[in-house]
Amino acid sequence: MEKKPVISVRNLSVSFGRTTVVHDLSFDIAAGSTLALVGESGSGKSVTSLAIMRLLPERVARAGGLITLDDRDLLTLTEPEMREVRGGRISMIFQEPMTSLNPVQRVGDQLAEVIRIHRGLKGAALKEAVLEMLRKVRIPDPEARMHQYPHTFSGGMRQRVMIAMALACDPALIIADEPTTALDVTVQAQTLALLKDLQRETGAAVLFITHDMGVVAELADNVLVMRRGREIESGTVHEVFSNPKDAYTRSLIEAAPSLVGKLSEISVPAQPVQGVPASITGETPVLDVTDLTVRFPVRSGFFGRLTGMVHAVERASLAITKGETLGLVGESGSGKSTIGKAVINLAPIGSGDVRVCGQRVDYDDPQSLARMRRDVQMIFQDPYGSLDARQTIGSAIMEPMQVHGLARGAEAFEKMQWLMERVGLDPARASSLPHEFSGGQRQRICIARALAMSPKLIIADEAVSALDVAIKGQIIDLMIDLQKEFGVSYLFISHDMAAVERICDRVAVMYFGEIVEIGKTEDVIGRPGHEYTRRLLSAIPITHPDQRGRRPPQGVAVTQPRSPIKPLAYQAPAPRWSMASEGHFIRSAT
Repeated sequence: MEKKPVISVRNLSVSFGRTTVVHDLSFDIAAGSTLALVGESGSGKSVTSLAIMRLLPERVARAGGLITLDDRDLLTLTEPEMREVRGGRISMIFQEPMTSLNPVQRVGDQLAEVIRIHRGLKGAALKEAVLEMLRKVRIPDPEARMHQYPHTFSGGMRQRVMIAMALACDPALIIADEPTTALDVTVQAQTLALLKDLQRETGAAVLFITHDMGVVAELADNVLVMRRGREIESGTVHEVFSNPKDAYTRSLIEAAPSLVGKLSEISVPAQPVQGVPASITGETPVLDVTDLTVRFPVRSGFFGRLTGMVHAVERASLAITKGETLGLVGESGSGKSTIGKAVINLAPIGSGDVRVCGQRVDYDDPQSLARMRRDVQMIFQDPYGSLDARQTIGSAIMEPMQVHGLARGAEAFEKMQWLMERVGLDPARASSLPHEFSGGQRQRICIARALAMSPKLIIADEAVSALDVAIKGQIIDLMIDLQKEFGVSYLFISHDMAAVERICDRVAVMYFGEIVEIGKTEDVIGRPGHEYTRRLLSAIPITHPDQRGRRPPQGVAVTQPRSPIKPLAYQAPAPRWSMASEGHFIRSAT
């Protein structure tokens, strides 16, 4: 006998003014099952979830159709009645927990507020309910952590708090809107495993919104693929993955990275090697970083006394040759972005040596800095944040050329138009402002601005992580084409292993400030030698639901990482390396 659905959506349409953004959408979700709503940005996924929660902007958006929960049509309920439903019968987990949590309110107080409103608990019973929820989502030391503020939690731990708030009132339906997109693969794997365990315990229905088919294969029972507000196809997760009917669905499935069953452990030779060579070709590197150290002060007490140092980067060495792409991978907090920022003088270098095209960079010499900034450019993760909202994109692309005296007037204007064409933008839109472009187009603008200096090296810091699968592929293809045309080198900083595997010639793996493995991409990804590299790779989602249960246990294991904060007198031991194969080096445990 088929289960009665917890929620039933029939012929849902959502319009903003005269524009319809969701067209006649219908689906059911039964208790204990998960429906994945899949599609790129602008497909109508999040608008659908907001329609269910009745959180669409009043007098601007209009929803029609039928949304049935507990035999009531949610679209006909009054606002006081909907307040009872929100948080009580339907809970929502958002993509960015930091913007969903109140930064000036303790975590325990925020969780208590939800429980007090919907369950009516007070005093000792309320405190015990808060502790119970924190234990359920596996927050360590909940008695102490409940009194701390959100900024003291990591991204993964903040998302656990959001899951605790969503489950606090035993809801019938949980809407999870891209809850793991901003997380590293290891934290994502842990969060998905936790969500599945809690769903088994509570029997809640889950509407999981995502564009990552690897997550869908891991978690979903049923799939509904959306594009431009319409249903493309739907069915059980096995049906959709085994026999996708639409080309768009096939492209999403093919873009999902996975190394399940492909990893082979290697036996690292016992004999140590002295240092790591600058490059595998022996030519003069475009970028040569030797024993780079970056530390940040830790102050405490009323007078802000210096009590320790955060060892963000510890004696890191790497090199990139002309036309080569080196991937720098690791979890958040591993120090990979700090290396990129230190090279361009956005983070303080404690010690070490940085050379660009064979010339040592003197960060105290303005002329040396100016020369480095002409040769090294950076593309940031958030293109909107790195563009001036009030500056036209044509002006943004021309400005570096004008500041460094490389081109002026008509020459700068012509080069700007040429660069816009090269990155796939219409030069006629040079007078437009950043907000008039999509996320992918804004990243193209940032690439054009970086190329305006004719740099030898571009540091791409998570440049594609915030983009949809299709747009991400376009940007990576563009970067590869531009590299072939201009001979530019890339330091590609990312936690997206699919992107790294596609674009990088070599890969360096970072763990808590240290490079622990470096080598050719096929060696590091295909034959990882360091324990952390294997853990990072094994956390990558599967590509087909048939692979469930085949993920190595280290991929979802919750490990307690060592603290990067060290006493003032601490001196890190010198790194020791072993060579697994030609150009493939693994850091030995010290």
